[in-house]
Amino acid sequence: MNGRPLAPKTLAVLADPVFDVKDERFQTSGAKKKLAPKFETVALTKNTETVLAKNLKRAVRDFDFEDEEGINLPRLPFTRREADSIFASLPNNQRSKILDFDATRNAVFNSELSNYRFVHFATHSFLNNKNPELSGIVLSLFDENGKEQDDFLRVGEVFNLKLPAELVVLSGCRTGLGKEIKGEGLVGLTRGFMYAGAKRVVVSLWDVNDEGTSELMATFYREMLGGKKLSPASALRQAQISMLKDRRWQNPYFWATFTLQGEPH
Repeated sequence: MNGRPLAPKTLAVLADPVFDVKDERFQTSGAKKKLAPKFETVALTKNTETVLAKNLKRAVRDFDFEDEEGINLPRLPFTRREADSIFASLPNNQRSKILDFDATRNAVFNSELSNYRFVHFATHSFLNNKNPELSGIVLSLFDENGKEQDDFLRVGEVFNLKLPAELVVLSGCRTGLGKEIKGEGLVGLTRGFMYAGAKRVVVSLWDVNDEGTSELMATFYREMLGGKKLSPASALRQAQISMLKDRRWQNPYFWATFTLQGEPH
């Protein structure tokens, strides 16, 4: 990957997907897709709905996201503020903010995404250590009409992406974990994105705090894309130091979870 040309645009963010048919955004939906999908949306039939529900249930088994009605993924409202904050210093033609019903697997597979140097996912992610093939990133599970769709991006699909980004950020819970498989090494999202072409990946080692992560990421991108133009490793370090100095976020729980894997510079 050394010597490859830089992508022409700077940053694409996928954030604040729709997980629940009761979401208030159904009352105000109607926005057009920002990206022309490369593949048509996969509408769930009874069979695929059963498979999706089964896979998601198994994926979230170690997480507290199930109740008597089934899988209950809470909305992550601060991911929208996170997206707004990291966009602040970028011109419109250098950024793409993919939110709400637009934050789908179609957007990830769209060839347009390969035109960005930095790709940021701010949503739920699940790492299943017993069955690593069930690990993945949860995107919008419903379209604007309330139809359920299969937008659980599984780790196997990540390996099949073409995403030669300088940096992919997985701003979710435990995104840096995986399962050690003999002869294969650590199988997880980090390896998947590197196989897809990313030079480096920022991931978390334990559950993250929605608001605290929003603060950390805003500083991280400001250090990296602002006037200082720090390397990703240096920018992350400076963001973590900044959090440490803030009384609200001094506890390492809020900032120490994130680590950079791949090329340091």
